[in-house]
Amino acid sequence: MGDANNFPSLKNDLIIRAAWGQPTEKVPVWIMRQAGRYLPEFQEFRKKHSFFEICRTPELACEVTLQPLRRFDLDAAIIFSDILVIPQALGMEVEMRPGVGPVLPDPLKEPNDLSKLTYPCDVQKQLGYVFEAITLTRHTLDGKVPLIGFAGAPWTLMCYMVEGGGSKTMSLSKGWLYGWPEESHKLLKILTDVIVEYLVGQIRGGAQLLQVFESNAEYLGPKLFNTFSLPYLKEIKERVNQLAAEQNLPKVPMILFAKGSCNVIGAISNAGYEVISLDWTINPKVARETVSSNTSLQGNLDPCALKASAPEIEDMVKEMIQNFGTQKYIANLGHGIYPDINPDNVKVFVDSVHAVSDKHNKKNF
Repeated sequence: MGDANNFPSLKNDLIIRAAWGQPTEKVPVWIMRQAGRYLPEFQEFRKKHSFFEICRTPELACEVTLQPLRRFDLDAAIIFSDILVIPQALGMEVEMRPGVGPVLPDPLKEPNDLSKLTYPCDVQKQLGYVFEAITLTRHTLDGKVPLIGFAGAPWTLMCYMVEGGGSKTMSLSKGWLYGWPEESHKLLKILTDVIVEYLVGQIRGGAQLLQVFESNAEYLGPKLFNTFSLPYLKEIKERVNQLAAEQNLPKVPMILFAKGSCNVIGAISNAGYEVISLDWTINPKVARETVSSNTSLQGNLDPCALKASAPEIEDMVKEMIQNFGTQKYIANLGHGIYPDINPDNVKVFVDSVHAVSDKHNKKNF
């Protein structure tokens, strides 16, 4: 498995420098869900192994994590896992159903159901397979690029646990916020505790950046967001920093992705994260004016834009880099890549980011 304290030296630290706001000679790029169903080799892999079998087997998770790096000149790997491993660790069953997505067959229907959760939860015992996968992958990468770890945010995880899967309205989850606010806070606090320990475990395992996914932020108006999401996002950042320092672990930059958060971008930028990841509905220039000057940005090409022709993708990349600038910036999509995207177009996107930003920097410096 390899020693978690004796990793190969890093050869490409572009994304780390961009995250810390340090100068970069070109824009780093990675893609949310870059290891996934759009890759034929991943589809072949899935014929032999179930989704959660891959997540729970370090050697399999490592292999899938590395697949996109063999095709594309990406500046980071992201460990293959799922945000729903945390509900699993709390004792909830999660199934990945073909054509449907994640299903939690026994969701939380009322506050009394909180007693069914296995809490306190032994994070090392329940999620140690993720930490092992990170350590193995970090060694296997041999310093080629940094490795990103991640977790779902409390509100987003609560949605799955209450809705029993995906939802177009999140009405059951929001019903908890309005009808049972105290119990909602209790659940969100439980999730926060587990997330903090989980993220620190990922740093210990060898993760060099962390991303927190608040994918369901778009369902909350400013008042609900500021009450039931933002305080926990802040707490996660503060406690991860504190715990990592107490355990003499490296300080790693953290990325916050709150989808559909254009109305609260100012509040998000004060949550303490080094990088704010934007979806495609947010104007990068407005985001730059709104966030603090020491915050880096990530994003935000519409995932559907990868269905365009190669010249159109190149033009969109030029426009994106013009709007974001080449510094304090990590190129990405505005959400996870869709399963029906042609991998050839992904290569155009990745290579264009490097070529356009490199040319821009040489012209301006």
